[in-house]
Amino acid sequence: MTIAPILDKLADGIHLEPSEAKYAMTELMDGHLSPAQAGALLLTLRAKGETAEELAAAVEVCLSRAVAVTGIEGEYIDIVGTGGDGKHSFNCSTCTALILAGMGYQVLKHGNRAVSSSSGAADALESVGYPLNLDPEGIRESLKKSGFAFCLAPHYHPGFKNIVPIRRELGVRTLFNLLGPMINPSRPTHMMMGVAKPEMVEKIARVMALGGYRRALVIHGAGGYDEATAFGPVTAALIEDGEVKPFTFNPADYGFTPPASEDELRVETREEAENAVRAVLSGQGSKAMNDMVTINLSLALSLMAPELDMQSCVSRARMAVAQGAAMKVIAAWQH
Repeated sequence: MTIAPILDKLADGIHLEPSEAKYAMTELMDGHLSPAQAGALLLTLRAKGETAEELAAAVEVCLSRAVAVTGIEGEYIDIVGTGGDGKHSFNCSTCTALILAGMGYQVLKHGNRAVSSSSGAADALESVGYPLNLDPEGIRESLKKSGFAFCLAPHYHPGFKNIVPIRRELGVRTLFNLLGPMINPSRPTHMMMGVAKPEMVEKIARVMALGGYRRALVIHGAGGYDEATAFGPVTAALIEDGEVKPFTFNPADYGFTPPASEDELRVETREEAENAVRAVLSGQGSKAMNDMVTINLSLALSLMAPELDMQSCVSRARMAVAQGAAMKVIAAWQH
């Protein structure tokens, strides 16, 4: 197999076979393509529209080259958004992850510093005292001690050094914007992933159905957010036993009211972002931010505890946010 016929197929708008997609991604990740070939591969894939099978092959190649995080017992979840919604909202998924850990569930988050926002997951965690440079042993210890751990993406994906210059030169969205949330090197048992466009929900759900999760959830929030919001019904898909089940979740059914405007969820600077995170985690956040976290937390809880009905999930989530359940997680890091 060589790259030229693959580029030819893509230029004609023809989808790749899984074996072809895997070969092309392997060549790209291992630095065997010229810059022209690499750019052509990424742009023709995007122009054609990446299929679930092509994305799944890319996920598999990325994970096979990652620094593995193994030896984690029991069920655990990653909660993440793709970004790219242009909303500059506070770090909702990071707050949700920490509060869920405070409720007694294992959370192993994978992420990076800010790319398209004022504060990424790593920035938010650093602001509340989390040590970012943990090796796999440190990750296991952190999870055991506090119920929460974080993999800083660049430390666990050395192969990306071949990709970064190409992405930077292209300066446009490529499949790597979608891959990031799906290449947690610990391969979690559960995943809740937010996407910035409603039409991406089903496609990403099909990718995740090929990914071996016990249960997973893909969501898109009303108002164009990559997280659930109170602005209206959440477009969602549950992945269970390799099967995709689309559904909608309407926060209004559980007493949530929309914020007056998007400004109530927006943070403009890193300092604003960090202040918002600290306030929400301690139970002192604004109503709009607390509500958004509560909605996302309810969905994550329904994923981890399928025996609970949604009303119970919402009630427990409300209580955990109000009581600052994340603070016991943060306290565990400092001892």
